Amino acid sequence: MTCALLRSERFLEHETGAGHPERADRLRAIHERLEAEGLLSRCPCPDFGPVQAELLDKVHEAEYRRRLARACSWGEPWIDSPECPICPESLEVAELAAGGAVRAVDAVLSHEAQKAFCALRPPGHHAERGRAMGFCLFNNVAIAAERALIAHGLERVAIVDFDVHHGNGTQHHFAARSDVLFVSLHQDPRTLFPGTGMAEERGFGAGEGYTLNLPLPPESGDAAYQRAFEERVGPALEDFAPQLLLASAGFDAAEADPLAQMRVSREGFAWMGRFLKSFADRRCHGRLVSVLEGGYHLEHLAEAAADHLRVLADA
Repeated sequence: MTCALLRSERFLEHETGAGHPERADRLRAIHERLEAEGLLSRCPCPDFGPVQAELLDKVHEAEYRRRLARACSWGEPWIDSPECPICPESLEVAELAAGGAVRAVDAVLSHEAQKAFCALRPPGHHAERGRAMGFCLFNNVAIAAERALIAHGLERVAIVDFDVHHGNGTQHHFAARSDVLFVSLHQDPRTLFPGTGMAEERGFGAGEGYTLNLPLPPESGDAAYQRAFEERVGPALEDFAPQLLLASAGFDAAEADPLAQMRVSREGFAWMGRFLKSFADRRCHGRLVSVLEGGYHLEHLAEAAADHLRVLADA
């Protein structure tokens, strides 16, 4: 089975400053672990470029892109809030990261690869239509879903977000639509950023019932996540019958992660990867694209990301 790995040295050029959790060392740690375990040579890396402006406009306001471009060119230290630091290269790197997610969708849907893992930054699932948020500039997974629907003519795409923080940007983009099922497992939003993702948030209008939030109490570990996947995520996916499965793969529910209070083990993350892979193999013709989101303990992030890729690649 072919699993593409979307990566680029350019992702390291998005400088966030000393001490910031979302820093280039995250990808360096992942790359070093993948190389040490022989996974880089097993997973082809297709060429890719920046996301096209027309596709980006489907997810983000043109005025927001102009503001981001001005802030980068003027050397501003951050955009919209200090939690979203930028540098002169940040716009181009963010466009390339979104382009990597788009290329992964193209590879999977054109049978170039059966699965793909996008080891990219900056992450994306907090980015709103008109503002940066939570370290995120462009919403990579939402852009990837739009690519599948618009360019490849799919009718149903599912996104499962297991980052410890709620994917508010992704939810808001698709909340009124029935062509994308958004499922998010995250720490109780009353105890963690960004404060959204309560179970009562189910979408609205034509999208009512196509948003599934599964908030979990602090200190939740493998058993709680497995129960949520088996009892809630699996049935929701079965009922929706997506033609493509996307994952917002955040590894910050790990026990040692500094930004949350969860207790997921290395094996727990691998189990989630196997669950999603098994569903994709049974119901989506194997088509699964996983996009890196959070994870801020370097060793645990590298271990979990390597395990995730190994699962997707049957390595």
